[in-house]
Amino acid sequence: MRGYITIPESIECRTCKHCGSRPVISLAGKDEYVLKCPVDDNHCQTQGGMIDIEDWNMQNIPLAEPEPEAANMVACYDSKLNYTFFLPV
Repeated sequence: MRGYITIPESIECRTCKHCGSRPVISLAGKDEYVLKCPVDDNHCQTQGGMIDIEDWNMQNIPLAEPEPEAANMVACYDSKLNYTFFLPV
């Protein structure tokens, strides 16, 4: 059985950028600890040693979402209220 220590909510640490889980502290050797994703060992993980929340936070900076391109549609209508939409060039 593997033992993990959960990090209290009062300590500010980012969630895993892959799955959104809070990290856990795991024993990685005789005197070494790592912060890792509890869901998948292939997700982010800090180097073995002291508990390094700052390194975890640097690795899990959320990726910037690309801004959607706003289509500037123009609506025109004739005397019978028939609407026509087109994109200006």
